[in-house]
Amino acid sequence: MWDDAFPSFLIGLREGLEAGLIVSVLVATLVRADARSRLPQVWTGVLAAVALSMSFGAVLTFTAASLSTAAQEAFGGALSIMAVAFVTAMVFWMRRSARSLAGEIKEKVTGALTMGAGVLVLTSFLAVGREGLETALFLWTTARAAHESAGPLTGAGIGLVLAAVLCWGLYRRVLSINLTRFFTATGAVLIVIAAGVLGYGLRDLQEGGVLPGGTAYAVDLSGSVDAGSWYSTLLQGVLNLTPTMTWLQVAGCVGYLGVVMTLFVRGVRGGAPSPSPSPSPTPTREPARHSPAWLIPVAVVALPVVLAGLVVALARPKPAGGETVAVSAKDCGQGFTAPEPGRQTFQMRNTGDQTSEVYLIDPATNAVYGEIEGLAPGTTRDLVATVAGGTYAWRCVPTDGKAVTSKPVRVGGAAGAGAVVPVSARDLAGPLRAYEAYVNRGLVTLVTETRKLGDDIRAGHLGAARADWLTAHRTYASLGAAYGTFEDFDQKINGRPDGLPGGVHDKDFTGFHRIEYGLWHGQSAGELEGPARQLAADSAGLRKAFPHQDFDASDLPLRAHEILENTLQFELTGDTDQGSGTGLATADANLSGTRELLTVLRPLLITRAPHLLPTVDADIARLRTLLDAQHRDGRWTPVDRLGRTAKDRIDGAMGQLLEDLSPVPDLLEIRKSA
Repeated sequence: MWDDAFPSFLIGLREGLEAGLIVSVLVATLVRADARSRLPQVWTGVLAAVALSMSFGAVLTFTAASLSTAAQEAFGGALSIMAVAFVTAMVFWMRRSARSLAGEIKEKVTGALTMGAGVLVLTSFLAVGREGLETALFLWTTARAAHESAGPLTGAGIGLVLAAVLCWGLYRRVLSINLTRFFTATGAVLIVIAAGVLGYGLRDLQEGGVLPGGTAYAVDLSGSVDAGSWYSTLLQGVLNLTPTMTWLQVAGCVGYLGVVMTLFVRGVRGGAPSPSPSPSPTPTREPARHSPAWLIPVAVVALPVVLAGLVVALARPKPAGGETVAVSAKDCGQGFTAPEPGRQTFQMRNTGDQTSEVYLIDPATNAVYGEIEGLAPGTTRDLVATVAGGTYAWRCVPTDGKAVTSKPVRVGGAAGAGAVVPVSARDLAGPLRAYEAYVNRGLVTLVTETRKLGDDIRAGHLGAARADWLTAHRTYASLGAAYGTFEDFDQKINGRPDGLPGGVHDKDFTGFHRIEYGLWHGQSAGELEGPARQLAADSAGLRKAFPHQDFDASDLPLRAHEILENTLQFELTGDTDQGSGTGLATADANLSGTRELLTVLRPLLITRAPHLLPTVDADIARLRTLLDAQHRDGRWTPVDRLGRTAKDRIDGAMGQLLEDLSPVPDLLEIRKSA
């Protein structure tokens, strides 16, 4: 979108023009000095600067992706403030230097011509590299603020291409631009944009726990401002101004804008623009080459990429002492010695002839610190675990053999958390029975509700049928943890038209979404009577079949995360909506189903992760409040009509809940070592 692309377009145009002018002056100086053979040295420096900038962006992306959510917020906030500092310095420097830029570059190039090739490469590299690094940092920051990269990358690309065209025109003397006025005008706009970036960065630091005041709102217009309107979208995309801002954000934006803009305007008034001098260097004789022509270009372009690769590689967890731990049915843990405390990566190699499960355990309690499933013979895989004070051993469980446990080793230091007490199928039997009873009750209700839906359609009461449809669909959605046991009933009852040859008109498109399409696309009662009758029959068939279907106990912990993961992927994107605009209502029902599932799993979770459930309960309450805010006068806000701020809040709350639920499948996994 253009609102997300404009800040990056402006920075791409300005930084591209700045770097392009420097390159143009370098090239013009060499051409006029009759030293065209030195041009490859200039382009080598330029390519090296581009490689450095792209490598810097890659390192930022990798670093952020490897952090927790809170750390990502703090990291992004710190970089946002750094970007503001760099952009501010760039604005003032360019306003001051635009008038004498060509003359300064001419002097540097004239001096470089009397020296070796490396000096000219370094001159162009330093001249372009600074702009490239600033562009990479600002682009990364704006992409993160926009929650997508397509718009910012498109804007930056357009700006860079336009800058290249302008620089070519200036080089050919086709264009005549007052650079002082250009950089003054764009500088003022960038200061305003940078104020918004500063506010966004401060908010990130608050959400990351670095700065206080995250709930102290100075402005909260979310209830009166349509965040999806064109003017709100424009302000949020270009200036990073949102309907809800904390006192710290407001103070930071206003303070920065007041101080920096005042200094900038005073500097403009105090300086008088003057035309840039035209370079006219004296031809200089080229020194003789003493090294292969390819050596310097390859070295300087490859160096940033190599350094970035090293940073990424060094950021990964290190193997524990570089040792390989052997796994087999007869000898488990050969080569294992007491590791150092901290996060460690163990290289596990299966030296036997059977596939094996591998666990790092506390031999006294059988608590599991880490595991590898299905380690095949002759293969090596990494197992990552955090080691603290305590006793550790390896347990290997071959596919067709008995478990083998290694000799324990003792690690000194303070004891740490993170071990998981194994869960058996017997432990999950009680929660499974409780959840099956819940599903059975829900299916009885579903049968009644789908019959009522069919009755209203047959009677031609389509208004009442729409309300009945939503009630029944929410009942079905709240049973999400059992969908794996519904066999082909789920496709009949809640299938979508995706992949069907005829789409929404395909004869195999049945169930809730088929009726939804008809009810909200003007189909008659006669057209919907057949699908409604089939839905009621399929619901009754599921009710009868469910008690005899196999419900794997290990599915329960998985569904605690998967239900809402699917909700984020489908309902909160509007992907499943066939016209009713009730995706948030379905998301609310899915949330209810997840809460019911956590209720039956609560006794097992309390003993293994006592701090997890209070956190998850708070997450659920927060998400429920946000969803309820979109349910007014009996109607739900369609997902595609959510304001940007509301959508971001719901997605953020869902993402946080999913992150806090992510340990549940590992905590309650049935392990062979149990």
